[in-house]
Amino acid sequence: MKLEIPTYVDLLQATARLEGHALKTPVLQNQKLNAICGYNLFLKNETAQKTGTFKYRGAYSRLSAMTTDERDRGVVAFSSGNHAQGVALAAKELGISATIVMPTTAPKKKKQGTLSHGAKIVEYDPLRKDREVIAHDISRTENRIVVPSYDDPYIVSGQGSCGLEFANQCADMGVDLDAVITPIGGGGLCAGLTLSFRELSPRTKIYGAEPYHYDDHVRSLKSGRREINKHHIPSLCDALLSPSPGRITFAINKHSLDAVFPVLDDEALLTMAVMHENTGVVLEPGGATALAAVLSSQLKAEKGANIGVILSGGNVDPKVFALADQAKAEFLVGPAG
Repeated sequence: MKLEIPTYVDLLQATARLEGHALKTPVLQNQKLNAICGYNLFLKNETAQKTGTFKYRGAYSRLSAMTTDERDRGVVAFSSGNHAQGVALAAKELGISATIVMPTTAPKKKKQGTLSHGAKIVEYDPLRKDREVIAHDISRTENRIVVPSYDDPYIVSGQGSCGLEFANQCADMGVDLDAVITPIGGGGLCAGLTLSFRELSPRTKIYGAEPYHYDDHVRSLKSGRREINKHHIPSLCDALLSPSPGRITFAINKHSLDAVFPVLDDEALLTMAVMHENTGVVLEPGGATALAAVLSSQLKAEKGANIGVILSGGNVDPKVFALADQAKAEFLVGPAG
């Protein structure tokens, strides 16, 4: 498996492997949300995917492309939770042993989901240890195949199936998207979207949204090189807290991203509340960042523009979701006290 920068052909091959395994997720529309931002929003709801996030697509793409010998060796992955669940389920479906390196701070819901699919979890302190180092140590001692969360051509191609599906759904609706915006952590989903839209809708602008204190893509686009997040500032957007853009993903995204917007936790929480109130969809903070960038007017477009928004995940603990209602209350009446 010596693929480097994936192409549209690789995306089509990944989509074929996913046929009958990944779910076709819906595109939602809501007039109240349109009225808030002044655009026609088309919301690609990846919370309806297996494991509640798009991550299953990339994980199954990677594992299903492995040789028999590689499958027999088993896999090891590192993740705060969404990639963990995707790898765990894909491994279960393909009969592959999986070990997942997860931080002690990972949401309980994501740990439970990972365990429910039969994977073994190895926990670590994110302030003291490096998850990638731990995973590679396990790989060496147990001869397992490392499955990265984003910086892998098979992962990127698998995530790209979301973009291919979205572009085709919009075409079937007679909709020509002026822009599409996605949450961005390591950049795998964004790179996959690029492969899709560059081929099927080249005029569509591509935007990203990342946590405010983890603005490595904002800085990387300015400098032209991969910038690193050197701090450990807490953020509720656990799914997007990557140390830097991936090598493979940034090679694609640096040529396609029109802009990346930094989103505050409170903006993500408010968006979660607004989305749930108007559509019933439950988003996690990281999965809400793209819509948050639109509703907070960071993304600028002509009134009535057709904007595609990726809702990337909905795996959120109840105590965190409760903060969304609190954020909405404070927005409406101001903080208590």
